[in-house]
Amino acid sequence: MMKSKTAMVTGANKGIGHEIARRLATTGFKVWLGARNAERGMAAAQELRAEGLEVQWLELDVTQDESVAAAAKTVGAESACLDVLVNNAGVAINYELPPSQQHIADVMATYDVNVFGPIRVTQAFLPLLLAAPAARIVMVSSSTGSIGRALDSATPNHSVNLMGYGSSKTALNAITVAFARELAPQGIKINAAAPGYTATDLNGFKGHRTVQQAAEIVIRLATLDADGPNAGYFNDDGPLPW
Repeated sequence: MMKSKTAMVTGANKGIGHEIARRLATTGFKVWLGARNAERGMAAAQELRAEGLEVQWLELDVTQDESVAAAAKTVGAESACLDVLVNNAGVAINYELPPSQQHIADVMATYDVNVFGPIRVTQAFLPLLLAAPAARIVMVSSSTGSIGRALDSATPNHSVNLMGYGSSKTALNAITVAFARELAPQGIKINAAAPGYTATDLNGFKGHRTVQQAAEIVIRLATLDADGPNAGYFNDDGPLPW
């Protein structure tokens, strides 16, 4: 019998992350549902298990080295490898203030989750990813990270100026490319996904897209075949300008 593949999704107790976990489990992955809060994480995993899916809560705070190291150890104790890593955990703190009024502490806290978190998690889980035959890593970015779109008056991003949050996603895009360049020779594909303006608690449910729509591009990039792209930045419509 073929062993099922294993995936790990950060920030998966709610929103887009929860839907990504559901979709990966539906396609046959054993999914580790990463979440900081035990109560919420276990409840989210239980909800998916009630649908007959193989999902397990994984205690994970992407801002803490010890938490990330312990999570990688937990997964490694049960799985010989990790086939898919989705760095989904993200925050937006007082994000709508104009750049001149944003607090440095808020920007730093945003970067801690959105930028340093994915670096920390990718590095910690890398031995397990390298042990997989063709691992895939998806960085959940945002179209607000596109400098090209920010400067293009024909795009919706032109009227949005979220310095802390947007620049954290620009940095995440650069990190995506850096990891992808290093790990391509080992057969790992790493891409950034922009899910679109989705109704989640990150934006007070103001987004116009559903989590089901948002998860689509992430699932596509998480399940790429050997001919799929690497070091790219995509939304549903295709590549985005950096």
